[in-house]
Amino acid sequence: MIARMIGGVLLIVGSAIGGGILALPIATSELGFVSSSLLLFFCWIIMTISAFLILEITLWMPKNTNIISMAKATLGPLGQISGWIIYLLLLYSLLAAYIAGGSDFFQNLFTLAHIHAPEWVVASLFTLVLGYIVYLGIHAVDYANRGLMTVKFITFFLLIGLICSHISLDKLATGHFTFITNGVTVALTSFGYATIIPSLRNYFHDDVKKLRTVILIGSLIPLVCYILWDMAVMGVIPGDGSDGLISMLHSGRSTSDFVNKLSLLLNQETITSLAHIFTSICLLTSFIGVALCLVDFLADGFQVEKSGKMNFIVCCAALIPPLLIVMFDPGIFIAALAYAGIYCILLLVVLPTLMVWRGRYHKNIATGYRVFGGKPMLAALLILSVLMIIQSLMGSLIK
Repeated sequence: MIARMIGGVLLIVGSAIGGGILALPIATSELGFVSSSLLLFFCWIIMTISAFLILEITLWMPKNTNIISMAKATLGPLGQISGWIIYLLLLYSLLAAYIAGGSDFFQNLFTLAHIHAPEWVVASLFTLVLGYIVYLGIHAVDYANRGLMTVKFITFFLLIGLICSHISLDKLATGHFTFITNGVTVALTSFGYATIIPSLRNYFHDDVKKLRTVILIGSLIPLVCYILWDMAVMGVIPGDGSDGLISMLHSGRSTSDFVNKLSLLLNQETITSLAHIFTSICLLTSFIGVALCLVDFLADGFQVEKSGKMNFIVCCAALIPPLLIVMFDPGIFIAALAYAGIYCILLLVVLPTLMVWRGRYHKNIATGYRVFGGKPMLAALLILSVLMIIQSLMGSLIK
């Protein structure tokens, strides 16, 4: 059972930590380390409570029920349609972000190798190569992901250990608390693991105690990793200046600028190599995981078999729209993650809160496990969600 618990924790950690970790220190650069850590803690609380709400709803339903089916059962056809639209927008936004970040990084590698290629060619190549792995199916993705995840965690902790000796406390002390709302949607997206909870419910045979423990520990590990990563990056790369993190925030080449600046400042070949490996793997694992999820979702939604010609068509439907978005705006990495954060709030906070409210107080289908707080807690979640969405949209309009 301990092995199963560890497996469940790792599933949540793997779902949470992805390409978004690269954007965190850039998206929250105006806050500085202390305020960004407070923001991450706040987002962790919001997303953990929401994850417990999804667990509560999941336990009301028959096994193998997904979020869209839950929305239909509690909110009716309108809830189902809304869930469909938000889910698609979220996954397309994430794929656009990872294609933008990955192609930008690959473009940088090509430049270092004195190979010159148009941005649309690099983006297409990135999508084609990784899309082929997704086309091959779950087994190919599983084997690729196992190896990449192992290397990802090894390089992450090696990077943190090597960078720590270069951290400047003065750099960590910079930032302004008044920017606390900046980067909130990117931070929330970094804890967007809750779609895996219905699968975990089956994995642990409705054992609520174990499920709550796995969710709590599995969400705490990414929080610690994100804070350590912010400390390492913000303690080395200054926030201000033409080459600082704030400048990268408004740059169209965030990922490559980030790695290049880290390499320049530390001037150590080992750290430079690890930074390149870690950056690329974060984007690769995130892309194939989200792409597979979207392909499965579309195949299930349109009731088609993922084989032969139909598999190719579904993969094209999943990958061509975000690729076209990136071709239109190659520097969309941070912005796409910010929009994904809005959809993440709608899908993983607003929708579960409404489903719980409807299920508990109107349909009276709530049985067994119940998240604490009652109506005041649900109302507070809804109000916070609306405020975060409005703030993010206003920030996008101002930019």
